[in-house]
Amino acid sequence: MRTSQQGLDLIKSFEGLRLSAYKCPADVWTIGYGTTAGVQPGQVITPERAEELLRDDVTKVEAQVLRVIKVPLTQSQFDALVSFTYNLGAGNLANSTLARLLNAGDYLGAAAQFDRWNKAGGKVLKGLVARRAAERAMFEAAS
Repeated sequence: MRTSQQGLDLIKSFEGLRLSAYKCPADVWTIGYGTTAGVQPGQVITPERAEELLRDDVTKVEAQVLRVIKVPLTQSQFDALVSFTYNLGAGNLANSTLARLLNAGDYLGAAAQFDRWNKAGGKVLKGLVARRAAERAMFEAAS
């Protein structure tokens, strides 16, 4: 499976576009639409390069999702899981109750797990609440 344009748009809407390197809340150098690999202080990129980096990152995340999730997925479910994993990392997906429930065939139980992933540094963040709600809605959408 590949992430649809709707899935890419979801990631972009929450990551935002930054053409100059910055430190994210986790104190990691970041650029573009949330790319962290190889980012250096002072680095500047074009919007086109940001798009390339996003697509490269998403390709890696797609493979990670497909390694962890063993049940059939709709396009919307896959897109939601790619956005979730893009934000949280493959380790968090692999070790999550969401993945365990999903792999057991409990799609509804898995959907309810998105809402639990709304904290950073032990604090609930409005942006994460909104992102998880959007991911859950996409996961639950019929497609």
